[in-house]
Amino acid sequence: MSDFAAVADFVVVYVAEAHPTDGWATSVGMSMDIRQHRCLEERLAAAEMLALHDIPCPVLVDTMDNAAARAYAAMPDRLYIVLDGLCVYKGWPGPFGYYPEGVRDWLQKFSG
Repeated sequence: MSDFAAVADFVVVYVAEAHPTDGWATSVGMSMDIRQHRCLEERLAAAEMLALHDIPCPVLVDTMDNAAARAYAAMPDRLYIVLDGLCVYKGWPGPFGYYPEGVRDWLQKFSG
């Protein structure tokens, strides 16, 4: 991300928990006990736990009606580039379509 600090702002938008311990849980990669959020305060607390993992950009939080996740088809994760209010790069849904190199390639071409 620091390679493109002059041309891009990066954010993480924390949406509904993909693998809550009280829902569709998986033991792979689970390091935190996060239940499905019942209120915004629980979602904010989960996002704060994520931010403790040295995320190098701001962590924003989706609304409880999952407006961002619905608008960007962002479950469980997805990469986008938005330029002047227009989506110019839309990655495939994760985890199998999670391809940060695609973002890097686009930003390299854009920044010349």
